[in-house]
Amino acid sequence: MDTTSVIKPHLTEKTMTIATRGWYTFVVHIQADKATIAHAIEELYKVNVIGIRTVTVHGKMKRAGKKQQTKLQPTWKKAMVTLKKGQTIDAFQIGGEPTKA
Repeated sequence: MDTTSVIKPHLTEKTMTIATRGWYTFVVHIQADKATIAHAIEELYKVNVIGIRTVTVHGKMKRAGKKQQTKLQPTWKKAMVTLKKGQTIDAFQIGGEPTKA
């Protein structure tokens, strides 16, 4: 198994809020399954994954440019993982203050 199934952490205001409650969100490859994602996160961040939820986020129509032409944003997959009690992922620790889990 390789770690290429996880593309990047998904950092938004909402994901930072739920990270304080132990749910960490990642953008993953569209074909990746739960077992592959869990193994990749364990390898990358040296943590123990105990739960995982995935959702396929369908692309939206966006209008851009001077003529307001529509473009379809790509479809992507999101994975939300929970870790063993007491473990955190440093990518979600913005601002330098640790979370209280």
